[in-house]
Formats: sequence, structure tokens, C-alpha cells
Amino acid sequence: MKVLQICLKPPVPEMDGGCKAMNNITLGLLSNNVDVKVITISTPKHPFKKKEISNKYIAQTAIEDTYIDTSVNAISAFLNLFSSRSYNVERFYSKAFEKLITTTIQKDHFDVILLESLYVTGYVKTIREHTNAKIVYRAHNVESEIWYRNAEQEKGLKKSYFQLLAKRIKKYEQQLLNRVDAIAAITEKDKKEFLQLGCKMPMEVFPFGIDSKNYVIESNISKHTVCHIGSMDWKPNQFGINWFLTNVWNDVIEKFPEAKLNLAGKNMPRELLEHKQKNVNIVGEVADANQFINQNEIMVVPLFSGSGMRIKIIEGMALQKLVIATQIAAEGISYTDKQNIVIANTKEEFTDSILLYLNNIEQQKQIAENARELIRTHYDNQLIVNNLVRFFNQIKHT
Repeated sequence: MKVLQICLKPPVPEMDGGCKAMNNITLGLLSNNVDVKVITISTPKHPFKKKEISNKYIAQTAIEDTYIDTSVNAISAFLNLFSSRSYNVERFYSKAFEKLITTTIQKDHFDVILLESLYVTGYVKTIREHTNAKIVYRAHNVESEIWYRNAEQEKGLKKSYFQLLAKRIKKYEQQLLNRVDAIAAITEKDKKEFLQLGCKMPMEVFPFGIDSKNYVIESNISKHTVCHIGSMDWKPNQFGINWFLTNVWNDVIEKFPEAKLNLAGKNMPRELLEHKQKNVNIVGEVADANQFINQNEIMVVPLFSGSGMRIKIIEGMALQKLVIATQIAAEGISYTDKQNIVIANTKEEFTDSILLYLNNIEQQKQIAENARELIRTHYDNQLIVNNLVRFFNQIKHT
């Protein structure tokens, strides 16, 4: 089998969860003796860094890129208001990348073309014109849901604009779902939402998977430590952390003065880098995310918008950490509350949960051990990719 994987950003080096989600599929397919060709958009936020990619990976995938300036432009955003198109998707379209896709599929035969995320689906028409390969849309999340939830956090004109973006992207999603040959959803919840949007194409769920052997538990844990790590240029993360600092942390240290909060993540906004609060350590970007997580007892994920799966939660659980997260943050994970994760949605629930498990180390450890076992048995990347290959073979013959 030969697969063309089209990515919205370079999957390597693994800069964030989205990169990991794509690269784990690439590596899993290669280990299944699937011939994979990768082409990717390079953006200001996610530039293509060939010097940081191994020669082995380049040889295996023949990865190529095209640069697109996907930055939000005030003029183009304003002009887009007078159309019915989704500005979110429009920003990822370019004639140059379309030409790369066309040249690639004319040069070689592919059985499956895997579109990684909604933002590269604007090329479906071009792909149809040049190949009979089956097109599979790998939906990392329900994009319209993210934007509706983002709108809930805003006020005034910004709220109205986000609602417009959400409405347009929902319309685009509805039209897209039946223009591809199959859909690989990340979560059962997303699958249900796509069905409600009118999807009639073959669809199965393939969650984010990891190789547990790469997540080594370390013993040098700092006592009474709470942490958060994530891409801090993503607004839902910014909102969640600001909410946590304002509403939760002072109440925690008032009752547990020894507690320390460590915050890490790339592209930390200046206001957070300069933030001063008792027992809060703003680390910024870290060289090794696993090492950072390993050094802390508890991971918090106060997320109030978003969709799909939070990969950092999967990784935190794999590193045997007690994760305290909102229900939205934990969506897509087959968890059991207070058995392998702790769900908290309000400031009182976050505060009470952090205090409870800082004071009860044995309970903390038991939930953390259960978390690692859940990831080992349900989110093994090789098992997930084996199922994906089976799915590809099914649709290839339809």
C-alpha cells in the first residue's frame, strides 16, 4: 500500500501535540511496511526545519514542503466578511501547495491520500481531478465546536466575529464530510457529531496513540508540585491558565502553603512570562516535556474550549501522573473519574481536588498508576495504526 500524507504543518520535529499526532501515524504506517510520502505546509508559526529532521526520516518519507503565510491579515479577514467562505480554511490555501500536490500525485500512484486536519481539505477538488486514490479525512477535532466554544469566552464584536467564523466553518464541515471517501475520527464524541452533521461516508475512530516504552517514569519528583504544559499561543490554553491563576491557585496555597505551581509551554505570552504570584514558577518553553512532567506530582488541565483529544493528558497519564482536568479537556479519553483521572469543572472542584491529593499521596499514586495502565492498554500506537491500515484496505476496495 502507498499512502500520501498531507499535513497542515511539519510533523517533525515534534513541536506540539498536533505534530505528534501526525508523526505517530507516519511512523506507525512505516512500521507496517506501508510506503508513505509526506508533503506539508510550512507556516510562520510552524516553519519547515529540514536540518532538524533525521536523514532516515527524509529517506523514508521523501518529505517536501511549501511555505504559506497563514497569519491573520486584517485586510483579507475584512474582505472575507463579504463572502460565504471560511476564513480559517482559506488561510491554508495556495496555488504553490496545490501545484506540489498535483505534481506529487501525477508522478506516483497512491492508494490512499490522508488529509491531516480540516485545514488541508481545501485541496479535495484538485486531488479528485488527478487521481482515483481514496481520500481519507483525519479529523483531529470538530473545528466548528472549537470556534463556538471560543466565542463563549469572548464579548462584544469579538464574540460576534467568532460566532460568524464558527457558523461558516460548520457549514464547510457539513459539505466536506460527504466529499471524501472516509473519515478517521479521533474520538467517539467527534464521530457522533459528524453523524449529526449528516456524514454518510465510512467512519471509524482512531485515537491518538503513543509507545509507552518512550515514557519512562522517573523517581526524582519534587514534593507538593502542580504543573501545566501546553502550547501557550493557543487561546484556549491561555484562557484556562489565566482562569486557574485568578480563581484557584491563591485558595490552594492559602490552605497548603508548600504547594508550588510550575507552568511550561512554547510561545508563552509576555504577560504570563512577567506574571508574579506566590509559589508560581513560569518556566516557559522546555527542552524535554517528559522530563518537566516527570518532576511534578500533579498535572492540571483547566481547558474550557477545544475539541478532539488533548495529547498532553495522554502523555501525563503515560508518565504516571495524577491529572486533574475539566470534562472538556478529557473529552475523547476512555477515563473513569477518580479512578484514572480526576474531573474538575469549577474553581471549587479544582481547589478541593488539588488539596485532597496533595494531602493523600497514596490515593494520588493509585490513580496515577491506573492512568498509566489505561494508556498502555487502550492507546498503544501500533494497535491503533494496525486498525487504521485495516480501514485503509477496506475502503481501497470499495
